Amino acid sequence: MAEGVLARHHVMDMGSGDRVIVLAHGFGCDQRMWRHVAPALAADHRVILFDHVGSGRSDASSWRPERYASLADYGRDVIEILDALKCGPVVFVGHSVSSSIGMLAAIARPELFERLVMLCPNPCFVNDPPAYEGGFEREDIMDLLELMDRNMSDWANFFAPVAMKNEDQPALRSELAQSLCAGDPVIVRHFAQLVFWADVRDRLPLLRVPSLILQGGDDSIAPLSVGDYMHAHLPQSTLVRMAASGHCPHMSHPSETVQLIRAYLDTTV
Repeated sequence: MAEGVLARHHVMDMGSGDRVIVLAHGFGCDQRMWRHVAPALAADHRVILFDHVGSGRSDASSWRPERYASLADYGRDVIEILDALKCGPVVFVGHSVSSSIGMLAAIARPELFERLVMLCPNPCFVNDPPAYEGGFEREDIMDLLELMDRNMSDWANFFAPVAMKNEDQPALRSELAQSLCAGDPVIVRHFAQLVFWADVRDRLPLLRVPSLILQGGDDSIAPLSVGDYMHAHLPQSTLVRMAASGHCPHMSHPSETVQLIRAYLDTTV
């Protein structure tokens, strides 16, 4: 059973130490996006990487639409991985939507989590005036999904530069664009529907695990107002504004990402 769970998510285990750090990738990505962060953290921590089902080298044959009908279902996968590894409580580092996935898992099974690190999180992408600015109007989301339906490659080439920013690193933009359309189109489209329409704002006050919110600068996918909102509604949260720009600082600015994670963990030994 445990071996099947670990194989399903292509779980990788590196480094050693008393603390276990789990790195969870965002939508359209896979665990390779942590390649500049994981080795640095593994110098003195045990680091776990995995792929969400349908991403990277996961077992896509295990995907069923009814099994993955909400972000909480992806959170259930996280719990199954931690149970299989018998390594809790862990520090869970989630990028983008994986911040919400990790939060839902931590609400369900708080004993498995020591800390959450939320990298460029967004609990709801849709603007809900006047109290909330998520970054997108409903029409924007509908247009994005319609573009995906028409041409996945065109969508990826449009979305990647918006998310990545950092015009001086064109290779990262190309990598993200390729990753966004690398998976099974049916699974990618289904996950996109869940991600962009998700609204887990009502779950924020239920989290009892301390959390760090790392907010990227000039992030079109998770604007600064989102970080302020989450900090105001997440108990025991710390908000740090990064010098890094864009939605993928673990790729564009891995050194700063590692430094801020370490600084937070050093204050919560």
